[in-house]
Amino acid sequence: MTQNLNGHTIAFVATNGVEQVELTSPWDAVKNAGATPVLVSDKTGSITAMQGDWDHGDSFTVDRHISEAKAEDFDSLVLPGGTLNADTLRTNEDVLNFVRGFFSAKKPVASICHGPWLLINAGVVEGRKVTSVDKVSIDLKNAGANWVDQEVVVDNGLTTSRNPGDLDAFNAKLIEEAAEGKHRQQTT
Repeated sequence: MTQNLNGHTIAFVATNGVEQVELTSPWDAVKNAGATPVLVSDKTGSITAMQGDWDHGDSFTVDRHISEAKAEDFDSLVLPGGTLNADTLRTNEDVLNFVRGFFSAKKPVASICHGPWLLINAGVVEGRKVTSVDKVSIDLKNAGANWVDQEVVVDNGLTTSRNPGDLDAFNAKLIEEAAEGKHRQQTT
């Protein structure tokens, strides 16, 4: 069954080095479900994606600078991966506050691959069942998360996946959770 996200606005937080397919595949999925995706970044103008760890990908126009983004303006949040992307963003306090805002408001959040690094630094993974790329598993465990090796995990509005090979399952669950809306148990 196709979920209808008409009227939903979904923030995608990314910067240079985002894994291209982890941005474009969920972007297209939410757009096809009727939502309006918005690229939020610490950069202005555009960002350049990566295809894997070594090959530069396409450029993408930034819709809103993180300093002008508020969680209350969006229905859901997507955190694509990419080693450089996640490593850069996880130390940006504006980004971390933006992420925390979704958890405080109990809004759906989806994160894939290295994206959960942002969740760790935002302090929102303790006690949650999550997955990620294997390289981030120890960090998640050290932050108090229950890390599992599954293609997609949903824990009370938080959807996580391991890598681009999981995108079909990730996209389906992020759309399902976005359609469901706020989750009463989700806390910071």
